[in-house]
Amino acid sequence: MEKKYYTIGTAGHIDHGKTTLIKNLTNVDTDRLKEEKERNISIELGFAPLDLGDDLHVSVIDVPGHEKFIRQMISGVTGIDLMLLIVAADEGVMPQTQEHLEILSLLEVKRGIVVITKIDKVDQELVEVVKEEIRDQLEGTIYYDSEFALVDSVSGNGLDALKKLIKTELLKVQPKHHTGAFRMPVDQVFTVKGQGTVVRGTVYEGSISLGDTITVMPENLKTKARQIQVFGNHATTVVAGQRAAINLANIERDEIVRGDVIVSSDVYKVTKTIDVSLKIVKEIQHPLKQRSEIKVHIGTSGVMGNVVFFDRNDVKESNDEILCQLRLENEIVAKRGDRFIVRRPSPAETVGGGVVVDPNGDRYKFGEKTIEMLKSKKIGSPIERMQTIIDIKTLLSQKDLITFASVTEQEISQSINDCDLIKIGNSLTTPEVILSLKRLIVANLNSYHNMFPLRLGLNKAELIQNLTSSYEKLLIEYVINDLIKDATLKLNGQFVSIGSFKPELQGKWAKRMEQILVKLEKDSFLVKPFSHYVTEEKLPETEAKDFYHFLISEGHAYILDPIHLISTKALNGALKKMKDATGDSFDLQVAKEVLGISRKYLVPLIELFDKIGQTKRVENSRFWLNK
Repeated sequence: MEKKYYTIGTAGHIDHGKTTLIKNLTNVDTDRLKEEKERNISIELGFAPLDLGDDLHVSVIDVPGHEKFIRQMISGVTGIDLMLLIVAADEGVMPQTQEHLEILSLLEVKRGIVVITKIDKVDQELVEVVKEEIRDQLEGTIYYDSEFALVDSVSGNGLDALKKLIKTELLKVQPKHHTGAFRMPVDQVFTVKGQGTVVRGTVYEGSISLGDTITVMPENLKTKARQIQVFGNHATTVVAGQRAAINLANIERDEIVRGDVIVSSDVYKVTKTIDVSLKIVKEIQHPLKQRSEIKVHIGTSGVMGNVVFFDRNDVKESNDEILCQLRLENEIVAKRGDRFIVRRPSPAETVGGGVVVDPNGDRYKFGEKTIEMLKSKKIGSPIERMQTIIDIKTLLSQKDLITFASVTEQEISQSINDCDLIKIGNSLTTPEVILSLKRLIVANLNSYHNMFPLRLGLNKAELIQNLTSSYEKLLIEYVINDLIKDATLKLNGQFVSIGSFKPELQGKWAKRMEQILVKLEKDSFLVKPFSHYVTEEKLPETEAKDFYHFLISEGHAYILDPIHLISTKALNGALKKMKDATGDSFDLQVAKEVLGISRKYLVPLIELFDKIGQTKRVENSRFWLNK
């Protein structure tokens, strides 16, 4: 049978018997501090293993009930699978019962059991009164249909029935995922003599093994898991749902605090700005105003910050979830779907809580457009979230996509298989991004061809550079190559053009260019400097330069020397004359007699024969290669 790991937590008012109940269930006294034993109250979180058999491995977290230790309580119940709401039969529902219940509801701990303790101190009639009082308190919450358990912790009456009920409820809960990147918020840090720094926490997701490289965030301290213990027993591996103590290599005690997070992958990023869906508690003392100072409890951390609304300036009462942003003073580690609690520091009270929509929030404008954007973020499916973030980033590594879109490796793999995502190297994009970039490239080249109809095309490096402000270079090169493969584009040396494009004379200067070509052909071998024709026809410098290259690239002319072009028609005429008048070879004197031109034109013309592969010079003679 596959092992299943769960965590359950207590909640309730001080002195309602939480610690005693846990001791009777587990045989572990979770009050370990001297001060706790002297004052007979829980100050820090307590932990104990609960044996339920059948390969169910259960960790129990005992939380303080005093209002002064609310941070410890929130740290303890965040991420638990089942809550035990403890209410003493002789006192009933008390202030911390109500606040703890609000916190559990806001954290969406979905399953709960109401445990009425100290039933030995009251008669059955009063127990029924307390039951009704609790039901009234649970009305409108996700715990309204929770089972009740009646327990006398002194005699042990009801403990076996409670254990069975806990097991029944846990089997209805989906165990946490062991796959994916490891994450464990730290709730305790201490030093063991001869061993060094040790951290404790509940593993939220993933797994690590002895010797694995891990990172302490947000400080980004690299370390290794030198030792792992689970409730005092050495372990080689720890997985999601377990309590773990990890001995960290080469880390000093003062480098880590409660609230830090141990991770195994850089898919987790630190953030100070999170987009959230916030729900306000039923009753708060004062309105929560725009940019109010708040304390955000997420994981095991408590960080000061401000709340930023985009559709209101304050809130007193609201049954709806409010899409807003939390801007924090210090960095935290968070991911989409994490639950959090918001408290007002003064006067101290819980004002609300909710879920992280995007752990990498940005600056947005006040107004409905931002609210609509946040709504789409909140309700979007994994592929919709991936598509949204890729639309912005255009190309992302798999690790960054997991971080920014809050998806799993399995969801990414499925999206690749379904062709919703396209893999380019080790990065990912969407068909929509590729199509958009293709259209942009084609539009850019068409525009370029209209502006410069004589040029072969746009230099490929220049085209890439023009697009890098909006797209990654790797993505641009991929799309260009794809367009070349399907003949939408063509590559001529270093120049890219539309596949069907051919340089041609057009536009306002076309007639002047045509006249230059006519004159060039008319002058035959005795051509004037190219600049002479340009000046004569009053052709602008930029157009003249393009026309010069056009004549050469399109085969209308050849370079005779640095300042002269000769038309292809004149060159072919010279070749025919020479071939008709000579044998297998000739020299300059023979060429001069045949063509009747001076050495000024003759030497570069004969050298041009060599360059184009018609002749080969051997000493003072030329031998025909293609006669």
